[in-house]
Amino acid sequence: MAERISDAEHAVMEVLWDCAPLSAQDVAERITPDRDWTVNTVKTLLGRLLAKNVIGHEEDGRRYLYRPLVVREDYVAGESRRLMDRLFGGKLTPLVAHLAERDQLTDQDIAEIEALLKGLKS
Repeated sequence: MAERISDAEHAVMEVLWDCAPLSAQDVAERITPDRDWTVNTVKTLLGRLLAKNVIGHEEDGRRYLYRPLVVREDYVAGESRRLMDRLFGGKLTPLVAHLAERDQLTDQDIAEIEALLKGLKS
């Protein structure tokens, strides 16, 4: 994915990743109510996502149905890589150390990381 998506576009993508294909009206109904978006706002965001080629659409009578062209896991992997590259020189250890030093890791987080590392070593 060449172009990054905004936070607002990401909210639309989350809806489409959860359930697609959907019309603009369907997407608007599934967006969290605290955003207070109109269908026109959702249509604008869908247009931007279409232009970025991260969603596709097909005609269904007088409406369009939208679906993601990018897999959520691929998007998360790309964003995670960009974060590590930009802030931590592409290394995971400084990121984890930063979170640990800022008390952002709970005991449960540490246990899960330890289990993950143990599984990777096996």
